[in-house]
Amino acid sequence: MAALLMPRRSKGVRTRLGCLSHKSDSCSDFTAILPDKPSRALKRLSTEEAARWADSFDVLLAHKYGVAAFRAFLKTEFSEENLEFWLACEDFKKTRSAAKLASRAHRIFEEFVDVQAPREVNIDFQTREATRKNMQDPSLTCFDQAQGKVRSLMEKDSYPRFLRSQLYLDLLSQSQRRLS
Repeated sequence: MAALLMPRRSKGVRTRLGCLSHKSDSCSDFTAILPDKPSRALKRLSTEEAARWADSFDVLLAHKYGVAAFRAFLKTEFSEENLEFWLACEDFKKTRSAAKLASRAHRIFEEFVDVQAPREVNIDFQTREATRKNMQDPSLTCFDQAQGKVRSLMEKDSYPRFLRSQLYLDLLSQSQRRLS
């Protein structure tokens, strides 16, 4: 009966969600959620590029496949909201329309920062309250403190685990095999 109530999903979505339900961190799961078609994306990704992600967190975040791989890893840890918040803040800072600024700020706050938000990020009370206060008169910098805390958390906690993960090691291995 429950199956009758569930909407039909496309095969691609089932594949992507299926890999997450097993909490796997292998490269085969990563390829299902690359921004381009997996085979084309892996052909474009050089071993040097993937290896450079280990140089610094900034290098990883500056590469679209690095972000995709890191997102896939965070999904296996059920903490992708941190990256999604950071990316939302980066996109928010590009807002040029004063009319859109307040509504975008409130949307980000309600989705990620507010207590019991659907994708609540792990920040301390003082940061959450300072950000709440910033919502009274939103500006392009209203999330800077919260974004900095989340970035620091990812860099110190999730990023080192990502570099040791089977997903990253498999990705390096696959790109090296393509070259030989």
